[in-house]
Amino acid sequence: MTSHGSRIFDDLSRLMNDAADVADGVRREAETAVRGQMERIVNELDLVKRDDYDALRDLVTIQGEEIEALRRELDAFKRRKKTTP
Repeated sequence: MTSHGSRIFDDLSRLMNDAADVADGVRREAETAVRGQMERIVNELDLVKRDDYDALRDLVTIQGEEIEALRRELDAFKRRKKTTP
């Protein structure tokens, strides 16, 4: 192959690499734009963050257990009161 033929392949290879770089840049820009839009939409929906939800769920669980314990104590107190003259 002549040096002229080799140069054509080098130019073609360089052109393909440049096109791949441009395509990758376009992909990154599109991802950034979509991510920004999604963040804006989520913020407008006023959604609860997962950490806040988990903390509240844990608190409600603990309070439910405490309420159940208080109900048992109240029932026991009522039973003792009924048996006391």
